[in-house]
Amino acid sequence: MTALLTVEEYKAIAAQLTPPSMSFVNGGFRPSSNGETISVTNPATGELITQIAACTVADVDFAVAKARAAFDSGVWSKRHPTERKNVLLQFSKLIEENANELAVLESIDSGKPILDCVTIDIPEVAHTISWHAELMDKIYDQTAPVGNDAVAMVVREPVGVVGAVLPWNFPILMLAWKIAPALAAGCCMIVKPAAQTSLTALRVAELATQAGLPDGVLNIVTGSGSVVGEAIGSHMDIDMVTFTGSTQTGRRFLRYSADSNIKEVVLELGGKNPCIVLDDAEDLDKVAAQVVAAAFWNMGENCSAGSRLIVQAGIKDKLMERVLHHAKDWNTGDPLDPSNQLGALVDRVHFGKVCEYLDIAKQEGHTLVLGGDTLNGCYVMPTIFDGVKNSDRLAKEEIFGPVLSVITVSSYEEAIAVANDTEYGLAASVFTANGKTSMRAAQALRAGTVTVNCFGEGDVSTPFGGYKQSGFGGRDKSIHAHDQFTQLKTIWIDLSD
Repeated sequence: MTALLTVEEYKAIAAQLTPPSMSFVNGGFRPSSNGETISVTNPATGELITQIAACTVADVDFAVAKARAAFDSGVWSKRHPTERKNVLLQFSKLIEENANELAVLESIDSGKPILDCVTIDIPEVAHTISWHAELMDKIYDQTAPVGNDAVAMVVREPVGVVGAVLPWNFPILMLAWKIAPALAAGCCMIVKPAAQTSLTALRVAELATQAGLPDGVLNIVTGSGSVVGEAIGSHMDIDMVTFTGSTQTGRRFLRYSADSNIKEVVLELGGKNPCIVLDDAEDLDKVAAQVVAAAFWNMGENCSAGSRLIVQAGIKDKLMERVLHHAKDWNTGDPLDPSNQLGALVDRVHFGKVCEYLDIAKQEGHTLVLGGDTLNGCYVMPTIFDGVKNSDRLAKEEIFGPVLSVITVSSYEEAIAVANDTEYGLAASVFTANGKTSMRAAQALRAGTVTVNCFGEGDVSTPFGGYKQSGFGGRDKSIHAHDQFTQLKTIWIDLSD
């Protein structure tokens, strides 16, 4: 792991950066076809970082053509798995070698605290790429039991040209979640990072080429969702799309697929995730620390954030005392200062949305327990509202900010019912000292990831995705992520006389 530097050292790195500004296609940077750009600002300071290419439909067409040519040539798709592995391992090594640059670039672009970028995001990016690289020559094809008169082989082939549309909350990490299994499978890619947070994706693509990835295999097309995202979703020569973002936008990709070439679609969408604390939970100090991390990590800009604290009445007062104690330790401020656990929200538009929810909560009479205020710039202080009912907007809608809603229940049965009473089903947590209760809860909760006596998302070896309106079509991470980037083919060989 890269050692933490001082705030002065991180600011010195930021001052020396030359952020990429053009799209990256066919192994090199290129401007948009019409020369238009989008301003990229630092959400913590409001300062202009750079202007990135505002790509057009023609730019998407060009990138897809280059990706298709690369795929059909076999320069990557037909390369020996061990050779592909070695390229990706070198790619992972280059990310590690450029960790501080990537961490600072990620922080100034998104408002994320440098503490998380250095200790979590960048190391996990390198690990994700190397993990999938090591897996690619260890996934075996199969034969089917068809008797002695035939041989039936079931083989995996890369799905082809993949479009990946990324969110702005974990820009470089979500990039790794998509490209690592897709490239390992032998696919070629068109990636659209979020318009607010495109810089690390462009730099990573440059490092991939430096590592030996052939031209046309990994292409980054920057621009708006309404232009570039729709063009990717609707393109007749893209074989599948993987998308992480809001449920509302995810629906559009299903429509794009239906109206174009019925391309495969994998969606990782929103969440309004429950964190259940039952009366028999032990070590409330540890529980409270986990509750706070679940609610406020990454400024609450996390689809798996534990934004609904569902607590049994008998333990509530003791728990809330510890929650408030831990929440006050989460410092909010300059993202480049490693002493701050919370940085700025991604932009002024999203900041305004979160502030609207603060106003709604106060108007609806919820009890403000902590926070509720903002700082100059795009900063929202960690906020807790008590007295929330599961039917309230605060408990039903994804706020994507550091706002925790506290819901009081009387029993285990009520806790599970409240937890499942949502259109989402991405993640859930339950805290209890009873092993049987924990297993009952894990089975009863309708969520793709259930953690017991902790908050988390598993690791690279565990699949990540959701039930209901939290996901569709597949999973990120783990060996299962490779399934969505491959097609199964049956090869039947007749041996009969």
